[in-house]
Amino acid sequence: MGVDLRGASVLLTGASSGIGAALAPLLAAKDTRLGLVARRADRLAAVAERCRAAGATEVVVWEADLSDLDRAEQVARDAEERFGGLDILVNNAGAPKRKDVLALTWAEVEHTMRLNHLSPVRMTLAVLPGMVARDPGCSVTVSSLGGRLGIMGEAAYSASKFAMAGWSEAMAADLHHTGVEVRLILPGAIATEIWDQPGSDPAYYEGPFEPAEDVAAGIVAAIEGDTIEHYLPDLLAIVEYKTSDLDGFQEGMVAQRPRPEDGAT
Repeated sequence: MGVDLRGASVLLTGASSGIGAALAPLLAAKDTRLGLVARRADRLAAVAERCRAAGATEVVVWEADLSDLDRAEQVARDAEERFGGLDILVNNAGAPKRKDVLALTWAEVEHTMRLNHLSPVRMTLAVLPGMVARDPGCSVTVSSLGGRLGIMGEAAYSASKFAMAGWSEAMAADLHHTGVEVRLILPGAIATEIWDQPGSDPAYYEGPFEPAEDVAAGIVAAIEGDTIEHYLPDLLAIVEYKTSDLDGFQEGMVAQRPRPEDGAT
């Protein structure tokens, strides 16, 4: 039926940059009591000030590395206690991992899955009983187009985002009889720092890129709307093509790989 953001208590992870930093002031403008979570305290403080200026009723920040699962759960519980209950959890934090599967280490795969999948699941499970009891509530997961398409050179990342898509679909079915709604956000190529991170190879994709502000506005519309799945921008046709002809899709994707004669290693 859609979720009313006005006056809601909201916890947003990954709030210091990219989609999260663009989304936070839009949530603040709805008179929310807003919790912001990220690793970088200086950036987080700057986002918090923008949120106060945008009209948030209250802004609280948590500096935290959410790949620490115990810390992730504690932040969720702290936010629930601080706000007297949590209406909306936006699991936006995540990190890329662009590396050929032959070069991946188990530690890299495990860390990617811990931050991108296990951490938001742990936080969701911590606050879900309270949401169900408060009725209504909303669990928002920012997955990726890479959660519907296995992207070349991104096996670890795609696996973590596929996991979040499956989690959200199944959770929505399980919660259908409650007042808690689920939103699955599937961004495409967004103009954020995700394209230039240590420990990741250069991406094969070179653009165009969607502004983070447009995606943030789409997330607000998704929360207030009445459907589960949201492609931002609308790239559903690519996913439909992939599911109708996986072999053809794979051939087209692999064709992007530079040839050895072009200097590829």
